[in-house]
Amino acid sequence: MKMQKISYLSLLTAVAFVVLVVSAASQVQTQTSVAHEPSTHQVSVERGEVVLVDGNDLVVKMEDGSLRHIPNVPDSAKVEVDGKQMGIHDLQPGMKLEHTVTTTTTPRTITTVQSVTGQVWHVSPPTSVILKLEDGTNQKFSIPKGQKFKIDGQMVDAWGLRKGMKVSATKVVEVPEVLVSREKKLTGTMPPPAAPPADVPILVVFVQHVPSPAAAQPEMAAAELPKTGSLVPLIGLLGLAFTGASFGLRLLQRA
Repeated sequence: MKMQKISYLSLLTAVAFVVLVVSAASQVQTQTSVAHEPSTHQVSVERGEVVLVDGNDLVVKMEDGSLRHIPNVPDSAKVEVDGKQMGIHDLQPGMKLEHTVTTTTTPRTITTVQSVTGQVWHVSPPTSVILKLEDGTNQKFSIPKGQKFKIDGQMVDAWGLRKGMKVSATKVVEVPEVLVSREKKLTGTMPPPAAPPADVPILVVFVQHVPSPAAAQPEMAAAELPKTGSLVPLIGLLGLAFTGASFGLRLLQRA
């Protein structure tokens, strides 16, 4: 990505080559092209359940059971629930949240081609050369290490350049890059409604007081008496006894 590949395709000297150079109105022409390679996509999904909403603070229970505290959630953050956009203050405990992040990675190469034609004004071998362009201005160019030049059918290095030589040069710069884009989507579902009360019969319990056995004995004894029982027979029996006793006393007195 950071690497630059710079090469000079040609740096030639020839009077006949002048007819092939660009117009004097544009001494240095630059062309840029971009070549894209196939993109790759990576999707990650996180799911959780809202546990607590306190102002702009959110606590979510993740699928693995861990609790995640998300403080200071901005009011602009939205979650799509049943096609509606809801903010942090609309969330409720029990809501299910799903956070989907799609990462797209696209490698590309940016190629820049610069073409220049001029006359050698000054050369500082082996690193640089100053060319006098056709509009009369001078411009300095760096010479890549090991660069060779074709002059009068012979290949020479920067030391072979001389003032007054006409040259045409093309510089190609290739810069690889990687574009990374992320698309985030947050969706949710409302908690299920509370279940209605079940239609279950109600059991009513009546509590009856049961007396202790000791307290129940008088009642049991009274229950054993015949319903017709009274004191009249007893009184008659006593009267008969007293009458017999009186009769016996009289017999004793006569005797």
